[in-house]
Amino acid sequence: MEIVVVDYGSGNLASASRALALAAERGGINAHVVVTADPGAVRAADRIVLPGQGAFADCARGLDAIPGLRSAIAAATDDGKPFLGICVGMQLMAERGLEHAVTPGFGWIKGDVAEMPAPGLRLPQMGWNALSFVPGAHPLLDGLQPGDHVYFVHSYALTHGDPAQTIATTDYGGTVPAFVVAGNRAGTQFHVEKSQDIGIRILTNFLRWTP
Repeated sequence: MEIVVVDYGSGNLASASRALALAAERGGINAHVVVTADPGAVRAADRIVLPGQGAFADCARGLDAIPGLRSAIAAATDDGKPFLGICVGMQLMAERGLEHAVTPGFGWIKGDVAEMPAPGLRLPQMGWNALSFVPGAHPLLDGLQPGDHVYFVHSYALTHGDPAQTIATTDYGGTVPAFVVAGNRAGTQFHVEKSQDIGIRILTNFLRWTP
């Protein structure tokens, strides 16, 4: 299995690739993880992972600055290749980002990415928070329990999304979409690569996933 971690100048590339290698090892999966900005490698991969941190608009510009990269991701996932977006990588799946400017996303999931209300709470949300979900709701949640904690760092979140595309939420001054899925495309608002055993379990599920 060839796993591509997309390098477009944003995201925890080294930690994401290490976490994926560990997930493959723990799952007994023969996998090769490569960090690349090559559209051809993205197009040919068996699994695509898009990390991201910082502002939505900056990350979108980073993708667009590499000729053919955005279209390669879109074409590969149109063909059914499993995709995982992490943090801003997940946010880029939405229709638009409203951070600093209105910036188009991939449009794979409904909704906009806007600043969280979080009344009385600090932004960014930074630290461990619990997941809420229905056990057995999706294969990417296999082995997890409601209340399991994962690591978040964000001030913006998905709004006006489709509840059917959200498989797990968290609470931070209100309900916040934490894990979204649309067909073969999934995304976590939290950092799976920083979420210790729970994050590794999710990545193993992703490597086993046959959407």
